[in-house]
Amino acid sequence: MHSCEAAAEAIRDQVRRRARELDCLTGSGNLDLPGSSNWYVPDIAVVPTAAAKGAGALLPDQTLLIVEVTSETDAETDRVVKRKRYAEYGAPLHLLVDRQERSVTLYSEPGRLGYTRADGPHPYGTKVRLPAPFDLDLDTSALEP
Repeated sequence: MHSCEAAAEAIRDQVRRRARELDCLTGSGNLDLPGSSNWYVPDIAVVPTAAAKGAGALLPDQTLLIVEVTSETDAETDRVVKRKRYAEYGAPLHLLVDRQERSVTLYSEPGRLGYTRADGPHPYGTKVRLPAPFDLDLDTSALEP
């Protein structure tokens, strides 16, 4: 399995049960950014089942959590561009798994200029708290190659 996919799967495995309890799906999918020409396909988007049943792409503010795992070829887009766009479009929680830096950062409190709160970067092996509605600790040692 490609290491980017393996990292996403390690996160998905940890949030799946809580997502089900919240009546959410953990998938990837198209996120529409209205008024821009951009569409993003995050590594993981936790989305309420009711919202996911609609036709077409979802908006970032319909998600509970967006996870991006940096790729070798497009790490700067994952680190900077997507983070700003997710905040601008109201995604409440954005988890960045930076494989090159071997760190995890949780962004919250989105606004027009970006996220106003960052928890991290934390090195792999650190427990990272996902706040309500998840209320769980992610074990980032599962991200080690």
